[in-house]
Amino acid sequence: MIIELPQVGESVTEGTITQWLKQVGDRVEKYDVIAEVLTDKVSMELPAPAAGILTEILVEEGQTVPMGAPIASIRTESESESDSQPVDRQPAVALVESPQSGSIDRTGVLLKDVAPVGPTGSGALESAAASQAAEAQPSVAKPDGRRRRYSPAVTRLAEQHGVDLTQVSGSGINGRITRKDVLAFIETAAQPQATPIAAAPAISPDGDTPTAPPADVDATAVSPAAAAQTQSAPAGSADEERVPLSAVRRMIAANMARSASEIPAAWSITEIDVSGLVLRREAVKDAFRQREGVNITYLAFVVKAVAQSLKESPLLNSSWGGDAILLKKRVNIGIAVAAPDGLVVPVVRDADTLSVAGIAKRVADLTQRARQGRLGVEDVQFGTFTLNNTGALGSVASQPIINHPQAAILTTEAIVKRPVVVGDAIAIRSIMNICLTFDHRVMDGAEASAFTNAVKRRLEAIADDTGIY
Repeated sequence: MIIELPQVGESVTEGTITQWLKQVGDRVEKYDVIAEVLTDKVSMELPAPAAGILTEILVEEGQTVPMGAPIASIRTESESESDSQPVDRQPAVALVESPQSGSIDRTGVLLKDVAPVGPTGSGALESAAASQAAEAQPSVAKPDGRRRRYSPAVTRLAEQHGVDLTQVSGSGINGRITRKDVLAFIETAAQPQATPIAAAPAISPDGDTPTAPPADVDATAVSPAAAAQTQSAPAGSADEERVPLSAVRRMIAANMARSASEIPAAWSITEIDVSGLVLRREAVKDAFRQREGVNITYLAFVVKAVAQSLKESPLLNSSWGGDAILLKKRVNIGIAVAAPDGLVVPVVRDADTLSVAGIAKRVADLTQRARQGRLGVEDVQFGTFTLNNTGALGSVASQPIINHPQAAILTTEAIVKRPVVVGDAIAIRSIMNICLTFDHRVMDGAEASAFTNAVKRRLEAIADDTGIY
């Protein structure tokens, strides 16, 4: 039985295998967790679809593959051992050019390398020609007499940088070399530019005086291949430390870069007098804690005000559709949470239909499970607007990056006591800033300000008689 990466929603198109919890030959029961998978939404556990023996792992840890791609196989009790042979389940056939004749083999070639073949998992996921190209690469004898083969992605990367793969140590399954191994090898090797020294004189330490090359240096280009094979000086220096990216951090970086590059964002800040909110929460927090078992936070009141304001300002609850603006009919507010592995955004669905108490309980549940790494894909899907409580970190003003493909994101900043003018007198009041970043393709400053003013009006109206249920 082939195990495929399950489809978990339209917006999730690929996943990264972060860890295999079972190995080839292990006995697994139905619903046993066999792997941990990271998507751009959440980290999730992958259960076994049936009981049996894990016979193959097709995708290495750290590799990203499309949803629906085969990642492993299990021999179930109803299958014979011959039925579960890798070659029978991986009928990847490629039309390739015969190295001997130069003609096209129209009947195809059955790929028989049953070990994982790199970032795309199995031959079925690579283009057939690329897979056969990997088979055609010169193989190297291992100490045990077997031949070493490389995936197309590894081969291409090595050729681009002139890396001798026999010098690279593999960290993948059965010692297989991955792209990550090649990149690490390149980064830890000194690599002079491939520019003839004679044509480009060296620059002296003062930065402006050309100097001739040393007498013992051949005035020819030094290729990255030669540098990688003859030198192994570590990257950086004693003044820095190289910290490899985790899968979560790599995913966050990609999403933030996409948002920053695709969305023309504008920013505004609004000051709110939340003295009434502070007094109301103080009055109900102890009784609420005893009755509901969770804290009622300022954030619960803010989420309620934001949800109601989004109903009045639908452009803020939308996304850019290329040739149209996509207005969302539901108000699903994502709450940014700093989890141990990185930032996650669980979603309070239909927040406009919930009371302050209902929001407080929902946020407490989502936040706790996010910090414990127990969120499901359904907990982070279909968000239409994002709220980030940066005030909990001590911030008084921030410029958040929009959670692509949404149209806006709002931060609530720290509540601080400040002297302000009230009427004709000066009073000490509790003041909070809210900061909005919005997609300028979708709306202009007038619509954005109308929204923040609506949030301000609702929060400043909170008083002793404001209901929480």
